[in-house]
Amino acid sequence: MDDLRVPQPSERRDALRRIGAAAATLAMPAAVAAAPASARAKVLRYSFPIAETNFDPAQVSDIYSTGVVGNIFESPLTYDYLARPVKIKPQLTTGLPEVSADFQRYTLRLRPGILFADDAAFGGQPRELTAADLAYSLKRHFDPRWKSPRYNGLRDERIAGLEALRKRAVDSGKPFDYDAPIDGLVTPDRYTLQIALERPSPRFSYLLAHPGVSGVVAREVVERYGDATGEHPVGTGPFRLAQWRRSSFIALERNLRFRDEVYDESGDDDIARPIAAQLKGRKLPMVDRVEISIIEQSQPLWLSFLANQFEFTGVPYEFATVAVPGGKLAPNLAARGLRVHRMPRADIAYTYFNMEDPVVGGYTPEQVALRRAISLAYDTDSEIRLLRKHLAIPAQALSVPQTFGYRSDWRSEMSEYSPARARALLDLYGYRDVDGDGWRERPDGSRLELELHINPGDANRQFAEMWKKGLDAVGVRLKFGIGQWPEQLKSARAGKLQMWFLGNTAGSPDSQDILATAFGGAKGADNLCRFDLPQFNRIYERIQQLPDGPDRQAAFDEANRLLVAYMPMKAQVHRLALTLTQPWFVGYRPHPFLYSWWRYVDIDPEQFARASA
Repeated sequence: MDDLRVPQPSERRDALRRIGAAAATLAMPAAVAAAPASARAKVLRYSFPIAETNFDPAQVSDIYSTGVVGNIFESPLTYDYLARPVKIKPQLTTGLPEVSADFQRYTLRLRPGILFADDAAFGGQPRELTAADLAYSLKRHFDPRWKSPRYNGLRDERIAGLEALRKRAVDSGKPFDYDAPIDGLVTPDRYTLQIALERPSPRFSYLLAHPGVSGVVAREVVERYGDATGEHPVGTGPFRLAQWRRSSFIALERNLRFRDEVYDESGDDDIARPIAAQLKGRKLPMVDRVEISIIEQSQPLWLSFLANQFEFTGVPYEFATVAVPGGKLAPNLAARGLRVHRMPRADIAYTYFNMEDPVVGGYTPEQVALRRAISLAYDTDSEIRLLRKHLAIPAQALSVPQTFGYRSDWRSEMSEYSPARARALLDLYGYRDVDGDGWRERPDGSRLELELHINPGDANRQFAEMWKKGLDAVGVRLKFGIGQWPEQLKSARAGKLQMWFLGNTAGSPDSQDILATAFGGAKGADNLCRFDLPQFNRIYERIQQLPDGPDRQAAFDEANRLLVAYMPMKAQVHRLALTLTQPWFVGYRPHPFLYSWWRYVDIDPEQFARASA
């Protein structure tokens, strides 16, 4: 992959002068200076707050890398970009899956003529997508070689024969046998895949709409690049990777092999109708290139957006009252033609406790009491008011907004702030200040000190300081461990982090996958806190198999009550997305579950030219 630096345009210098000398002297990341490849190219530019990991569907789990993956690779199904409530639709298939009455058989029929992007792995020949490619891509999550973070979720779906294939590879130490026939993945012809499950899965279609689960790769590409597959993504999507500087800059360009596809999104509300009318019938994708900068600090991000360096941005919390005072777009920004978009995110921000850690882990009364006291010492309301500028709501449970399983009327100890109760719990279970230095010891008299891991950046440090303030008030020491996301994720999966502050976003309109972060069978993958309670595990398995309805909601409620009782993680808030877009950015509407939305937006070159003049 070429690593070219594009010259800095004069427009950037002029824009920075207009926002003041302070902005002009700010050291901007090199990636921010990247400009369109030519004056005529339509370039979508924005930023990630943390570094990417890689671009292999079988290896990524973070939302940012998955966002790139979703625009290079395609899943069989997708979501209508405009429709609310969200609606699944075909993407690579001729229609929605044919589903048996017992929800154990799914039949997909792929559209003929869909091609992968060109790559040396194909020997200079066009390469058509087939049903065997989809079967191969699903199998990869079971190959121990890739350590797929999606393995546990797919294992729970019980695709017939796949777990036995994995076990054979693990037990024998031999490579995973992709050619062994199994009942769960059958290709009766070139374009048909029949998926057989060992138990009912009413929501299996959601997995077929997630690029991190069912994004289709070609076997030749994986076999050519091996362990470097994540550096050479080759999919059927509208874009291909053109440039990559790790943890700094990512650029994608049009996939010239992308099929003829036009804008046909729908929606019946006041937001969707004008967008659909304006763009209907336009050939996709509408932009030529996408450029992503990694900017971990909020101030450079905000100033870059004001300097017209990005088409859109999530508003950093510290600038929320400047951008949208009193909930209304600031007059100076409105005068520039900027637009504001609000959306409750289907996500949760939380701090987990490593349940296998000798200090904060365990299931005995005194260990549970420590975690509950830590939770009670944290002031969620102050987090929302001071740090998030009211762009969040308290989390009462692990279920998240915009999904089945979430209840807006639920109230629990998760959101309770009571230093007095925290101190009483600690006293009751033997966490006392034995030596009189103002800090508590453990019941056995040994030192009590916690370590909270965070990602770099001022915002993350502010959240950590709020944790420290709460724990200082109840006499519990806290220190910080700071590291980059990819490295901390590796440590978390290995069970080496004691406490970690992070977020999780639902990949579908259902909270089942979020609950997997506490399912014992997913330890080391989705379940980073390594919680393993048999009672919770049984309820989670019921949730997987029940159809949506009152019984399933009751199971969600029971599962969430157990998480409050044992507190393997402190669920803090559900965030509210506040996004600003430039006047030349056309067709944007935030979607809670769609990763592959870059194809549906456009740049108005005349408006862009006027703003850059």
